[in-house]
Amino acid sequence: MTEDSKPQAQTYRGVMDLQTLVDRAEITDLLTRYARAVDRQDWELFRSVFTPDARIDYTQVGGIAGGLDEVVGFLSEVMAMFEAVQHLISNIDIDIDGDEAKVTAMVYNPLKLPDTPMWATGGWYHHELVRTAEGWRSRSLVEEAGWFDGVPEPAKPAGGDSSG
Repeated sequence: MTEDSKPQAQTYRGVMDLQTLVDRAEITDLLTRYARAVDRQDWELFRSVFTPDARIDYTQVGGIAGGLDEVVGFLSEVMAMFEAVQHLISNIDIDIDGDEAKVTAMVYNPLKLPDTPMWATGGWYHHELVRTAEGWRSRSLVEEAGWFDGVPEPAKPAGGDSSG
């Protein structure tokens, strides 16, 4: 087999070389770090997942889209409202192309607000990653909503009548 005819080791679909395996492990660790950062409200750890110029879009799940500083400000306020959250990430699809990668991963996220039953949401994280001197970082994250179950209804304002 000549060098030109060797299978490319960029995705799980082909033969993988050692560097591809290392890259996949590092990318999986990055996703785990993301989940741990959000669940523990560790915003410095959260920042370590992203490039400084990253764009993050949570609009499909009721959040904002913006740069890293804007999103950290938003999350630090919103996540403080929850008494329990857990981001479970699975079914990680990684497509590496040199120093860039596209990643789609499923997320299951049970949440609990005070005085409400547990509720949950599920969907997909779509990351565009880049290899940096510090390792793999996300330069773009879009959270795609898949489903919501048991979401608490917002409180109605005093004197509000929903009958129209």
